[in-house]
Amino acid sequence: MSDMISVRVPKELREKMKKFSHINWSEVIREAIRTRIEVEERKQRKMRAARGMDRIRNRILQLYGTTDYDSSEVIRYWRELRK
Repeated sequence: MSDMISVRVPKELREKMKKFSHINWSEVIREAIRTRIEVEERKQRKMRAARGMDRIRNRILQLYGTTDYDSSEVIRYWRELRK
């Protein structure tokens, strides 16, 4: 079962939509909503991942303090192996 929502559009936009009556505007709106939800869910997942990495980094700092580890050296090493 589906719920119904209403969407207000400016009159001039509605007139333009009428010119393309072959388009299922309800489906266009549903797809736009789906796409936006996917974008927002990706943002939420990225934020959760970032918070998780922050927790890990903070825990490591608590346990071991600061280090002189340079991740750029490791990245360069692995890039060289790919060549």
